[in-house]
Amino acid sequence: MLKSNQFLIAGDILAIVIVTVIGFATHGEADLSFLPRMLAAFVPLTVSWFLLAPWFGLFQQEITSNPRQLWRPVFAMLFAAPLAAVVRGFLLNAPIIPIFAVVLASTSAFGILIWRGLYFLLSRNSR
Repeated sequence: MLKSNQFLIAGDILAIVIVTVIGFATHGEADLSFLPRMLAAFVPLTVSWFLLAPWFGLFQQEITSNPRQLWRPVFAMLFAAPLAAVVRGFLLNAPIIPIFAVVLASTSAFGILIWRGLYFLLSRNSR
């Protein structure tokens, strides 16, 4: 069985994967030929998330076990996604489109909120 933080990290990654796939699917770009473009969005977002999440205490048990702290992952993602958009733009040598950063931030924040809320419920029930 995975330790608590390993489960939390795996869930964070899965939430980002799901948001990425849904984002591409809404544009009709969900088949395997779009995998490189999906990775160009997923990798910077994941790296940005894991660079910023510890600064917000998002792997500390006293934060993850408190439902009043669910604002923290949302807030962290609102910083991680624009950072990811900038990194993606540099990697692809493409313009950084502000609306892309806003949509990436809002959808990713919503996805991570759903996951972290589920994580709280699952961890609370397992005690």
